[in-house]
Amino acid sequence: QLQLVESGGGLVQPGGSLRLSCEPSGFSAEYYFIGWFRQAPGKEREGVACISSATGFRYHADSVKGRFTISRDNAKRTVFLQMNSLNPEDTAVYYCAARRGVSTAQAMCLTRSENIGSWGQGTQVTVSS
Repeated sequence: QLQLVESGGGLVQPGGSLRLSCEPSGFSAEYYFIGWFRQAPGKEREGVACISSATGFRYHADSVKGRFTISRDNAKRTVFLQMNSLNPEDTAVYYCAARRGVSTAQAMCLTRSENIGSWGQGTQVTVSS
């Protein structure tokens, strides 16, 4: 089964930057889409940025568009999330996820959590002065 391991979280000041990494192992070829989701305390898990392995198309949520960028290292199948101009509102646990059966990167990011079968353990991002 596919396994996903996140890294790169930490504590940064507002306006700072972080880059998260998602390292897959297992049957990664079975998955058409990889995405980053985040969950703040007391809030629903939300899709942040997703990418299609079939087309290379990417989707970024309006709340992070222009600040976050999702990308992929095709050789190692590692997926990155570059986060710039971080705000306190970005504080959350960030998870990478994988699934098949959707048609667009946007659809991946809008997928309900219970319909995604592969999740990483999460990495904490805290933005505070």
